[in-house]
Amino acid sequence: MNHEMFAGMGFLWMLVVGLIFVIPAWRICQRAGFPGPLGLLIVVPIANIILLYFIAFGPWKNVDK
Repeated sequence: MNHEMFAGMGFLWMLVVGLIFVIPAWRICQRAGFPGPLGLLIVVPIANIILLYFIAFGPWKNVDK
């Protein structure tokens, strides 16, 4: 079986999966009052866990009291 036609698909799949995670993280950061580009950290292996804890337990600037 010839798999050469799928040789360049690795980068494409990595890009698609990255966008699937980056876009929602970007929007969550914006809605929580943090800069949107902070959502790019979701693709960095250890930084994504730190980002989730930062957003979950940090002060949200857009919360009505």
